[in-house]
Amino acid sequence: MKIARVILFTAQLDAMSEFYGRVLGLKQVTNEKGWREFAAGGARIALHSGPSSPGRKGPKLAFYAKDVAALRETLVARGANLGKVRQGKMFCLCDGKDPDGNPIQLSNR
Repeated sequence: MKIARVILFTAQLDAMSEFYGRVLGLKQVTNEKGWREFAAGGARIALHSGPSSPGRKGPKLAFYAKDVAALRETLVARGANLGKVRQGKMFCLCDGKDPDGNPIQLSNR
């Protein structure tokens, strides 16, 4: 597996976009309602609108999977704690938690 993105939840989408884009100089590669992604080398930094909780709610590690359902099945067989696969109009994903309770995600985007 390869890490695809780290998702940061923020109530300040414009200010955070300004910081990661103009201040840090990362190239913005996605601009959707409530969602922006920045190229950051081998992975992306994604900003997701919603309440942030630094120190209480860590970032979500999102791993790319061409076939989310197949990878979920493999990882659950190995003991991973993953929820149901959710198919949206534009992408498919599956959320779970690591042993410490940190959020992880499998996503085909």
